[in-house]
Amino acid sequence: MRILVTNDDGISAEGLTILESIAHAVAGPDGEVWTVAPAFEQSGVAHCISYTRPTMLSQLDERRFAAEGSPADCVLAGLHVVMHGQRPDLVLSGVNRGNNSAENALYSGTLGGAMEAALQGIPAMALSQYYGPANRETDNPFEAAAVHGAALIQKILAAQPQDAQDYRLFYNINFPPVPAADVKGARVAPQGYRHGCHFSAEEQLSPTGRRYLWIRGGNQHVETTPGSDAAVNLDGYISVTPMRADLTAGDAMDALKAVEWTGE
Repeated sequence: MRILVTNDDGISAEGLTILESIAHAVAGPDGEVWTVAPAFEQSGVAHCISYTRPTMLSQLDERRFAAEGSPADCVLAGLHVVMHGQRPDLVLSGVNRGNNSAENALYSGTLGGAMEAALQGIPAMALSQYYGPANRETDNPFEAAAVHGAALIQKILAAQPQDAQDYRLFYNINFPPVPAADVKGARVAPQGYRHGCHFSAEEQLSPTGRRYLWIRGGNQHVETTPGSDAAVNLDGYISVTPMRADLTAGDAMDALKAVEWTGE
């Protein structure tokens, strides 16, 4: 296999090194792993692309590059420049430092990279490691992802359905906040929602009186709908969530027929 790897935590992130090892295991001894990752951290940029400015690209090693842009930029750079038009069989994004379950998925640059690959017609998966009291202070908080990632990716590749839709499937994978030995298994789960858990802004003043804002996250360990991604993660399971970039709210279509009209 030929695999393209990216992330949103940056080219020097520990989780990227973990993902490169996972990718090599999936690609096999005769496969290729290419890395194009942001030169600087790009957490929270979602599916942003640097449409109005150029992106500097630097080669760091054989098949390893850093781009001064978003994860989606990195995927575009990999597909259209770095890999010389030889499309990869798979794009992997991560392993993110922290979960991208529930509403976090909407902000995630990790998912943004996988989404861009799907829009380009390439199978893609985003991988994230939930943090919590059981793994945050361990020698390797990414252990669950490192131990279980490659086998899970291979299972998804073997089981994924035929997909002829315009908006192609991609997969959001979140590893639970526990050591590898305590992972209970994997569950296919819908995207959840953490009630009362929102991003917020906090104002601070500098010594010179200038106003600054810090964006603050919410509690990542609140209860969510049973069976949803965050819920199974907190119960010790890996979540696998199939996603598409189509944002249409199908459940509202019929009710909104009342606004339709035809000018004659």
